[in-house]
Amino acid sequence: QVQLVESGGGLVQAGGSLRLSCSASANAFRDYAVGWFRQAPGKEQEFVSIIGSTGRNTVYVDSVKGRFIISRDNVKNTAYLQMNSLKPEDTALYYCAARPKVWASRDPGMYEYWGRGTQVTVSS
Repeated sequence: QVQLVESGGGLVQAGGSLRLSCSASANAFRDYAVGWFRQAPGKEQEFVSIIGSTGRNTVYVDSVKGRFIISRDNVKNTAYLQMNSLKPEDTALYYCAARPKVWASRDPGMYEYWGRGTQVTVSS
């Protein structure tokens, strides 16, 4: 079992920045690919960004490209999502997910472990 805990969410004005963290309980975190997903009220869950287990391969949804940066520190068992130039449409509950594979996936159904989420609210 892997436990994931997100942190770093909050209320920020448009144009501001937040850094989300996803701390994992797994000692072999380096063997897990990680994804960040979000869900806004009344909307379906959306893929935001993914990173492979080695950190070399990253993918972003078009709406966050150039603004968000995903990274990971396998020594600290933590993944990050740096969010810059935030927009009101980024408002959502953000989740991190992990799967014991090298490659990450945009499909949330491919992840075995999920955190409870951290709320991000961007005011206009």
